Amino acid sequence: MKKSGILNRHLAGALAELGHGDGVLVCDVGMPIPPGPRVVDLAFRAGIPSFAEVLDGLLDELAVEGATAAEEIREANPEAATLLDTHFPWLELVPHEALKALTPAARLVVRTGEARPYANVLLRCGVFF
Repeated sequence: MKKSGILNRHLAGALAELGHGDGVLVCDVGMPIPPGPRVVDLAFRAGIPSFAEVLDGLLDELAVEGATAAEEIREANPEAATLLDTHFPWLELVPHEALKALTPAARLVVRTGEARPYANVLLRCGVFF
């Protein structure tokens, strides 16, 4: 059995299949999930696992070259906004409707148990070298 890293076999397998430029949407329980992308639903209960926990775990496994979030996050969820600013000083902000329009192009959707508004980010995979 794997000792460290991501233990969820569905998520570990999906991450291993990602390539440069692929999109990964990390989202809260309220984000509409479009048909198309592979979905790994980690939500167990409201708030479990949190957006921060899932994002931190994913960033241990992924190289990221771009990140996009809803501009509404600044006012509606300052804690999540601070988290994203810490990880991605170059974070791109777009209206929430524009973020939802981008999600069908994601290759993978990771749904967290987060139940606070706008705790969503679309990551663009980079390369590790």
